Amino acid sequence: MNVKLDQFLEQSSPKVLKSNRRCLKFLSGAYAAGNPGMIARPRADITANQGGFSAHYGCPDPEMRTIASWLLTYGKDKPRRLARLIPALWRRHGREDLKLAGLLLANLSQQQLGEDPWMALIHLFGKQEPMEIILEIAEEMNRSGHQVPDDEWLIAMAQQSPLWHQVAMLFVSVRGSDYGGLRSLIVTAPGGGELFERIRVRLLGQDN
Repeated sequence: MNVKLDQFLEQSSPKVLKSNRRCLKFLSGAYAAGNPGMIARPRADITANQGGFSAHYGCPDPEMRTIASWLLTYGKDKPRRLARLIPALWRRHGREDLKLAGLLLANLSQQQLGEDPWMALIHLFGKQEPMEIILEIAEEMNRSGHQVPDDEWLIAMAQQSPLWHQVAMLFVSVRGSDYGGLRSLIVTAPGGGELFERIRVRLLGQDN
């Protein structure tokens, strides 16, 4: 339980949801309130620099879920406002922003988002994205009932760009089913970092 974050949210007005600009400012305050202490700040700064994030407040996962729950509770009557917030979060590209975008994607329906959640996710990508966060988001979406798309969809996705090919391989790892028909996708995916290559090795090992 984070008393500081709870107090911050209790004192905040749901009216911030009416404007992306106001909501992003509110969320920066929420992330800061969710930081367990200034001792975590130097590590957060290092993570931001190394991970390609615009910022990292050091807000842990339980606190991020509390913030997402607040948004979903007060935005339930107008879910399209939350759907419009997702691209704004991604453009700002803080670590917490991306995690929160993923939590919203996981908890909003296709009807509320206005498109398939997986399409909504991949359409957010820029030229480079942090693979660790993409994997976390994919796992969250899959657990929430938005099941990873089928082989044909993943193969078509992988053909669009090197980044999409890499992410398609991550989606394969999340799906947790037979990978035999996707071996070529896995083998030919552009090289990635240590986490990415560990996943590739694991997938190919399971296929043997």
